[in-house]
Amino acid sequence: MGGPLLTVKNLKKYFPTKAGMLHAVDDVSFTIDEGKTLGVVGESGCGKSTLGKTILRLIEPTAGEIILDGVKVNDLSSSQLKKARLNMQMIFQDPYSSLDPRMSVGELIADPLIVNHVMSSKKQISDKVDELMDTVGLAARLKDAYPHELDGGRRQRIGVARALSLDPKFIVCDEPVSALDVSIQAQILNILMDLKDDKGLTYIFITHDLSVVKHISDEIAVMYLGMCVEKATSDELFANPMHPYTRALLSAIPVPKVEKRHSRPQIIRGEVGNPIEPKPGCRFAARCDFCSEKCTGRDIPLSEVSPGHFVSCALYEK
Repeated sequence: MGGPLLTVKNLKKYFPTKAGMLHAVDDVSFTIDEGKTLGVVGESGCGKSTLGKTILRLIEPTAGEIILDGVKVNDLSSSQLKKARLNMQMIFQDPYSSLDPRMSVGELIADPLIVNHVMSSKKQISDKVDELMDTVGLAARLKDAYPHELDGGRRQRIGVARALSLDPKFIVCDEPVSALDVSIQAQILNILMDLKDDKGLTYIFITHDLSVVKHISDEIAVMYLGMCVEKATSDELFANPMHPYTRALLSAIPVPKVEKRHSRPQIIRGEVGNPIEPKPGCRFAARCDFCSEKCTGRDIPLSEVSPGHFVSCALYEK
């Protein structure tokens, strides 16, 4: 495993509305090394899923660069993009709505192989489907079953198998366990981590569950209203959160025993700001207890305040 597999530079995705441009993803930059996992966290509506879909060009970016394995994804034509998608896949949040209810488990897993002309022999395809079902823990007897006959965990295993079917290097996992029971969540997470080790996969893991993201991620990026406000290794972020928003998120993680909690959760006051034509300045400023004149009127860059730890906050500007 070598250097960066994915490089994202100044990525933006704006949506036109009657009131103006909605800044869903605004000037986000990062790199992910081959075989590593970047966790992306933040509350609902912060732009996490839009970021993942824009990187794969399921949604066209407004501006910025996406470079995957040396290929600039932005510049690819439709036919080139179809070929490039063999290398990049997505596991969707809702396993039921992302599966065709008219197709059996075997047909659903075989579909990417057939559409992309990876295999032509029916026996090759059938053998590959059997192999993928075994890899993700789906019993062979379910090959002719339909999605509505299965529980959420098994449906999500189909989604994982479909994503793996083309042997990609990079997978965007868009809240793949948020709709599942806790015990099933652990099973799916363990499958993803085992596959990462066995196949050298690189992930973006999108979630709002901080305990999950710590378990699976090498690095974590915290998003707020379309912008990345903090990025660090998983251990560093949990040990030394710097941005007030990150500290508030981490303080809200449930602790099993009350006597073990050293401080009260930090309550974030107010409501999430308006993402339509936001004014320059820190987007968390209106809800921040440390807000000052330095926080408004100008955009605050994501700066490296210690080795590998990046923060967008006026408190840490030199």
